Amino acid sequence: MRKYGILVTVVIVSLLLAISLGQLAGAESEADEIKIGLVAPLTGGASTTGTDMWESAVLAADEINAAGGVNVNGVNMQITLVKGDTETSREGGVKVVTKLITEDEVDILVGGFSSGITSADQVVAAEHKVPFIITGASSPTITHRTDIDTSYFFHHCPTTDDYGESTILFVDEIVKPEIYEQFDFPADRPLRLAVLYQDSAYGVGVYDGIKKTIENYNLNMEVVAEEKFKMSETDFRTTLTVIKAAEPDVVYPAAFLNEQTLIVSQGMRDVSLNTIYLSVECNDDPDYYTGVERWGEYSIQESRFGPYAIPSGPLQDAVVKFRDDFEAKWGAPPSMMGASTYEGVYIAAEAVKDAGTRDKGAVRDALAGIEMTQMVEAMKDGVITFTPDYRESKFELYMQQLIWDETVGETRPKIVWPDSVKETDFVLPDWYEPGSAPTPEEPGFEAVFAIAGLLAVAYLVLRRQK
Repeated sequence: MRKYGILVTVVIVSLLLAISLGQLAGAESEADEIKIGLVAPLTGGASTTGTDMWESAVLAADEINAAGGVNVNGVNMQITLVKGDTETSREGGVKVVTKLITEDEVDILVGGFSSGITSADQVVAAEHKVPFIITGASSPTITHRTDIDTSYFFHHCPTTDDYGESTILFVDEIVKPEIYEQFDFPADRPLRLAVLYQDSAYGVGVYDGIKKTIENYNLNMEVVAEEKFKMSETDFRTTLTVIKAAEPDVVYPAAFLNEQTLIVSQGMRDVSLNTIYLSVECNDDPDYYTGVERWGEYSIQESRFGPYAIPSGPLQDAVVKFRDDFEAKWGAPPSMMGASTYEGVYIAAEAVKDAGTRDKGAVRDALAGIEMTQMVEAMKDGVITFTPDYRESKFELYMQQLIWDETVGETRPKIVWPDSVKETDFVLPDWYEPGSAPTPEEPGFEAVFAIAGLLAVAYLVLRRQK
């Protein structure tokens, strides 16, 4: 009996030891990885953009892991990406960010597309104090809001103020003079601008950025139409007809890729609103150039990274390599949202390395002080860093015009502004129709009325003399 007792004791101790070693090995294995939750709309109306974000994140993680991972205090940690689908909805965003944090136990979040969705799901990240590098939600409210602790949020994409300003300044400097010269408009005639914006934080942010730019720079422009639409709407013809009746010189939609494609094609094809359409940067995507067909020719696309037009300069080789590597892995070129998310994964890795730990507070502090050489997107002063007030990175933006390319059967963008990276001049097409000529209420008629008044007085004087 004693032998059996000893044998049982040995077996029990061995089992306990094995369990302990297994748990320890599991803990070590878990400790040797950095979990990044990728938040993106993988289904729903913005799934095209979300897929590109995920594929770009995978490319970045694969590159980092292949190079040995992230050295954290002498330990090389591999990056593990955890997929988080927002389903292009606020409810989906809240649900998936909650899961990534509470079930998947990610160390850091990267991504976020749609300011409306991100403003909802960031509340969960704030409650749990999880760092979030936001690469696709552009409303300034994401880091400016005061109802939650925003110190864990870092904006690695231009805000709606940034690109609203760039686009409107381009219109004032390049598009407006071309229109006025061709149609012999007086210089004091205000440019007539129509805005068609998504009824969301993103759309409202773009519209606010437009108004701020006009006011801050004292531009001679007036908004003659301001129309809203719901996210993922598909029929814009009624709204575009209303806009056409307002007789704009330029139309500025604040829309996602699938919406922008329909706005331009329906406006040109179905409503005959033959104008210059502007486009927000998130639409610089291969699917946009395919989807808009020839209807998009001569429209304007704002950008900071694109699959086809590559600005000359120090980043040219890096951009070509990223594009070629992405296309080799996924069979199609990347989009802008993919580029910023690709960089977002590298920023996350660098922050953990600098912090020397996966502790979320320490990673947050490391992000606040990060300084990285620009990668594939041109940054102010050539450095990826975040402003101390609202934790925003600052980009160099440029404007492109879509020109039909017969060899590929699609439009292709050509950079037309600023001069430092310009490939060709802006073209006002011969089918372009401007807004109305000056009306009697506009300043251009004051001189006419003054002369008419003098003539009337002269006529009365002459009659009395007779």
